[in-house]
Amino acid sequence: QVQLVESGGGLVQAGGSLRLSCAASGSIFSIRSMSWYRRAPGKQRELVAAITSGGTTNYADSVKGRFTASRDNAKNTVYLQMNSLKPEDTAVYYCNARIATVSFVGDYWGQGTQVTVSS
Repeated sequence: QVQLVESGGGLVQAGGSLRLSCAASGSIFSIRSMSWYRRAPGKQRELVAAITSGGTTNYADSVKGRFTASRDNAKNTVYLQMNSLKPEDTAVYYCNARIATVSFVGDYWGQGTQVTVSS
């Protein structure tokens, strides 16, 4: 079985910073892309950032220049450094990873971590 466990969410004032982590564990053969999504109240889930196994990143326009995704392949962990946070960044943040096991390739999700930015 494969699990993704997120950590690092919380309450922060506007302009502050948070760092999210997502660690994958289990019967992992390889991890391809890793991504962060978020869902704000009353809104659809949106892709925030994605990072390939080679380190190529892609960001939503709304977070470019403020958020940075990185990964430690040795630890099967992806990070999201969030700076200059705004109230509109308030959402539940989910980690997603495309993972290959010995017999299967699929998308796995973390449980979500709440990020609340106060004005």
